[in-house]
Amino acid sequence: MSISILPRGAASPAEVSSSIAQPGIDAWRRPSPLPAVMLEPVVRAALLEDLGRAGDITTDAIVDPDTRSRLRLVARKAGVLAGLDLARMAFTLTDPRIEVLPGMHDGTRLQPGDEIAVVSGPARGILTAERTALNLLCHLSGVASATAAIADAIRPYGTRVTCTRKTLPGMRALQKYAVRVGGGSNHRFGLDDAMLIKDNHVALAGGIRPAVERARAAAGHLVKIELEVDTLAQLEEALSLNVDVVLLDNMELDQLRQAVAMAKGRAVTEASGGVTPSTAPAIAATGVDLIAIGWITHSVQVLDIGLDA
Repeated sequence: MSISILPRGAASPAEVSSSIAQPGIDAWRRPSPLPAVMLEPVVRAALLEDLGRAGDITTDAIVDPDTRSRLRLVARKAGVLAGLDLARMAFTLTDPRIEVLPGMHDGTRLQPGDEIAVVSGPARGILTAERTALNLLCHLSGVASATAAIADAIRPYGTRVTCTRKTLPGMRALQKYAVRVGGGSNHRFGLDDAMLIKDNHVALAGGIRPAVERARAAAGHLVKIELEVDTLAQLEEALSLNVDVVLLDNMELDQLRQAVAMAKGRAVTEASGGVTPSTAPAIAATGVDLIAIGWITHSVQVLDIGLDA
């Protein structure tokens, strides 16, 4: 990383251009930013983990405390921006004198070289917060970018991509926000907002019917019930019990098409299992309502964004 040094006591940088790049999704459908009260605990914990017991001993030893700098957050690869509020918070929590002037918003489609924001202020604080800010920004932009790639590929079929509970500990709300930024939908947020009956539940209950009947007896009037099935026979039994959603797990394309035809008008259909950007269009073409993908949160590649002069 190269750094431009401003003279001591230099004024704040000029205003960033107000032009906004083409958003990844329609502005009226863009997810609302998460409130600061949800972001701060994550950012603060990440900073404390990095600062350890003595702070940034390298920067403190080398950089004069009065040195000011002006740097830019720049996209190095194409993708979708997400997590800018967290990056900004990482800088300002480290030193409130740091100013972050965004030129883009979450959901913007990025091209290599795009200037995302200008960061200016005390150089020590900027360098100390840099890695935490980029870790959060690059990861969440990676989630949004991966989601957008799938959403773009299946858009002609009217199918939606949705995430799962396979999220990094402590990051679920943020990762699910990034999925929405990328044009995807959220599955349940935890174990308490919907019922998903999986194969182990069925086995322990002694069958699909007792599992569904027990779930329905315990569910509140706003709680939906989803059942995982992997055969058409299981699907027929599930449909006879009027479940709300059927999770069609690891079905071949011909089997998926039959399942969609059987469930049409009777339950929402969700396909899962080994979905990639190249296989998603064929899965969507079967007519399923949703495609659930775990890797867009638990093992996604980060989007390369740098802090440059």
